[in-house]
Amino acid sequence: MEAPLTLTEAAAALRSGAVTSTGLTEAAIAQADRLDGELGTYLARFDDSALKAAERADQELASGIDRGPLHGIPFGVKDIIASSEGPTTAQSLILDPQWGAGKDAPVVSRVKAAGAVITGKVTTMEFACGMVDPSKPFPTPRNPWDPRTWPGGSSSGTGNGVAAGLFFAGLGSDTAGSIRIPAAFCGVTGLMPTFGRVPKSGVAPLGYSLDHVGPLARSARDCATVLEVIAGHHPSDPDCVDLPLTMPAFGDSLDGVRIGVVREQHFPESSDPALGPVFDGALSALTDLGATLVEVTLPYWPEMLVANLVTMCSEALAYHRNDLIGRWDDYFASTRLLLARGALVSGADYVQAQRVRRVAQDAVARLFDEVDVIVCPTTAIGAPRYDDITDAEGNIDVEGMFQYIFTQYWDCIGNPVLAAPMGFTAAGLPLSIQFAGPAFGEAALLAAGIAFQQVTDWHRRVPELASTVTV
Repeated sequence: MEAPLTLTEAAAALRSGAVTSTGLTEAAIAQADRLDGELGTYLARFDDSALKAAERADQELASGIDRGPLHGIPFGVKDIIASSEGPTTAQSLILDPQWGAGKDAPVVSRVKAAGAVITGKVTTMEFACGMVDPSKPFPTPRNPWDPRTWPGGSSSGTGNGVAAGLFFAGLGSDTAGSIRIPAAFCGVTGLMPTFGRVPKSGVAPLGYSLDHVGPLARSARDCATVLEVIAGHHPSDPDCVDLPLTMPAFGDSLDGVRIGVVREQHFPESSDPALGPVFDGALSALTDLGATLVEVTLPYWPEMLVANLVTMCSEALAYHRNDLIGRWDDYFASTRLLLARGALVSGADYVQAQRVRRVAQDAVARLFDEVDVIVCPTTAIGAPRYDDITDAEGNIDVEGMFQYIFTQYWDCIGNPVLAAPMGFTAAGLPLSIQFAGPAFGEAALLAAGIAFQQVTDWHRRVPELASTVTV
């Protein structure tokens, strides 16, 4: 039979007896055998342990033990997150092989306790910031919609793995957009929870005050399902708060919901021609659901882009300084460039960035007194071709790309954001919309995303390369 498409559908099929976890896992392994060589999704595959976990899930479900909707679901883990099945490399020659060895990060412990089947560790950018470097012995992740294009990053393998059917959901991290960019370019859904909602311990850090851990999956409802499992206080992370998680009702109406629409800064002249019409189509879907649209402007937009860069470079250098001095050539070229910029930031610069962040956070909080959810494009373009964004040495122009990417503002603010497919370019590449909510207000943006996906099918479109998976 044809395999279920979403995590939610797979969970229902498991409980109806239409499929087994073993069948889903075998299909995921077969899909990886077929596509991983081209897509560069995995750094390490755990086929044997995944099949054993699937068999155990089938036995438990058959005996009446039900650990919840992740039970028996094939699941990927970004390779900056510790998982006991294999090493964590952060896709780098630098990270000590003993870092996290034999241990699970709290988020991985939680998805395992919920019965998820870990299929492997998937590609990232080096330490979640360094772009592809052909001189290093790691796969180049590619986009299943067009393997000539970049799948986004840094959660590259989580995004392209979900899009290509190698697993139903996976964990990513987001410091400047690393969940939402691959979600956008790969045509799937990604959720960056509020800073402090999900523990980030057991995750190789990039920016201590910016890092968020969250899910990528086919749908907003799938992301909500994973969030329920991974959210909650953990004593190993001092930034992780103990606040209840309110989940949305799965309705198909947005009556009474006030949605703020952001256009300023999000439609540069070089945007893809389809962006405007596609975004307007998404807004029409929201109004048809009953939402009231209000034009808004994001306060301190340019200041937050600078603050994000200053904060990330400084905090990353604090973690990497000794290795950077002693092992310069072992880092990817783009990683070295980013980390070295941290040395140009003074203590006064860093403190001022944090002060401005607080001012902007307060201003955004006041904005959410006027609206319930804010929407804007995730990117201005579809996935760019590697040939168009690399120089003669294969280095990628990261800064040039970020003029088309609208994610880093929200990392600096810390509020939750959902990225979801909203249409395609003329070249057949996905475009994405962001739903942002108030701090710890995941319910509002998930409700909007779920309702949006009940009247649109962009999240159900599958790349031709991935075609039908059978179980």
